[in-house]
Amino acid sequence: MTAQRRAAVAAYIALGMIWGFSFLFMHMAAPFISPAQTTLLRVAFGAVPVLVFALVTRSLAWRHLRHFHHFAVQAVLAAGLYYYAYAAGTARLDSGIAGALSGSIPLFATAAAVLVFRTEPLTTRKATAVVAGAVGVTALARPWAADEVDMAGLMWMLLGSASLGASFGYTRRFISPLGVPAAAAVSYQMLLAVLGLTMVTDLSGITAVAHDPAALLGVTLGLGVGGTGFAFVCYYVAVAGLGALTASTATYIPPVVAIIIGVGLLGEPLHAVTIVAVALILCAAVLTQKPSPSITRQERREKPTPKTVTARPQE
Repeated sequence: MTAQRRAAVAAYIALGMIWGFSFLFMHMAAPFISPAQTTLLRVAFGAVPVLVFALVTRSLAWRHLRHFHHFAVQAVLAAGLYYYAYAAGTARLDSGIAGALSGSIPLFATAAAVLVFRTEPLTTRKATAVVAGAVGVTALARPWAADEVDMAGLMWMLLGSASLGASFGYTRRFISPLGVPAAAAVSYQMLLAVLGLTMVTDLSGITAVAHDPAALLGVTLGLGVGGTGFAFVCYYVAVAGLGALTASTATYIPPVVAIIIGVGLLGEPLHAVTIVAVALILCAAVLTQKPSPSITRQERREKPTPKTVTARPQE
C-alpha cells in the first residue's frame, strides 16, 4: 500500500468518525445556545482550516469572484441551511436518531440529481433505493408512537439532508464545470455563510455556551474546526487516494457512530425498529451510489493518471 493510499484510508476512517461525533457536539450545545448560534460558531471556526488549506495549496484566485452567485447558493445549501437544520433537529431528537437520519443524504442527492438538475437518469435501482430509504425514515419516525419522536425535529433533519443533497447536484451542474479547485470553492462558500449568518443571527446569550467548557470545546473545536474544517481536508485526501465514489461512502459511517454514542455514552434507548430502519437507509444509500456497468467502463477508459487526478469534495 502506497503512502498516499494509507493516508487516504486513515482520512476516510477519521472522516466517518468525525461526522458521527458531530451529533454529540450539537446535542451538548443545545441547552446553552440556539441552533442559529451553534451554526454560526460551527461555520466560523470551520472556515479557518478550510481557508488555511486553500492558501497553502494556492487554490484561491481573484478571477473566481465572477462566479460569486454560485458560491452564494452553495453557502446556503451546503453550509447555512444544512447546518442550521441539523442543529435544530438534533436539539429535538436523541442524537442517535438524528445521526441515523443523516444517512438519508445520498437519497436526497439522488432525487435532486434525477428530478431537479437532470444530471443523472432515473433507473430502477435508484427508484428502489429511494423507496427503501423512505421506508427506513418512516420506521425511524415511528408514526404509530408519535409521542416518542419529535416530528418537528425529524422534519428539520430531513430538510438538512435535502439541502446538502441538493448542493451536490448544484455543484455537479454549475460549479464543477468551472474548474474552480474544491478548496477554493468551499472557502468562498464558508466565508459567505459566515457573513450571512452573522447578519441574521441573534447573538444575545451566545456566550452562555462558555458556562460549560465541554460544550464550548464541542461546538468550536468538535463541530467547527474538526467536524467542518478538518473534515473537508480529510475528504480531500480521501478522494485523492481512493476516488470520489469510494470516499463518498464515508457518509455510511456517521449514522452507526452516532447511534453507538447515543446508546453507549448518553444512555439513549435503542429499539429494534431503529436498527432495521438504519439498515434500510444505508442499503438504499449504497444502491444510489453504485455506478452502472456502462459508467464504470467509461470511467476506466477515461481514468486519469495519478498526476492529473482532481479531487472535488462536493460532487
